[in-house]
Amino acid sequence: MQDIQKVVDFITTSNWLILLSAGLAGLMMTPAKVALGIILGGLIVAINFHLLKKTLKNVFSPEVVSEKGRSVVSSALIQYYIRFGISGFIIFLLISKHIVHPLGLLAGLSVVVASMFLATVLELTRLFFKEAV
Repeated sequence: MQDIQKVVDFITTSNWLILLSAGLAGLMMTPAKVALGIILGGLIVAINFHLLKKTLKNVFSPEVVSEKGRSVVSSALIQYYIRFGISGFIIFLLISKHIVHPLGLLAGLSVVVASMFLATVLELTRLFFKEAV
């Protein structure tokens, strides 16, 4: 369980670092709407990931799980779908009002995917080198 917590903490930290570096690269090398799309898209998914982590930690705490008559899964799903709807609405507004460039937004929304990919590569590398020694 502690290994899983390390991976989740790594993903959370790397989300912000990748967002920072992608945002700075976007500001230096792309038009303002693309850079804003990268930054706002990254913020949307990084905040969503952070809130999902917090929700799951609260929902699966021993106190909540031990309560009788409370559905743990439905509580987490309701919060997830509310966040999903709000995120979708924000993304819709950003694109429909031409505030950001859609490709920049897509790049920003890929921040968590990049963090998960990086965490997977590092864990697989650690696992393979551990077996080789």
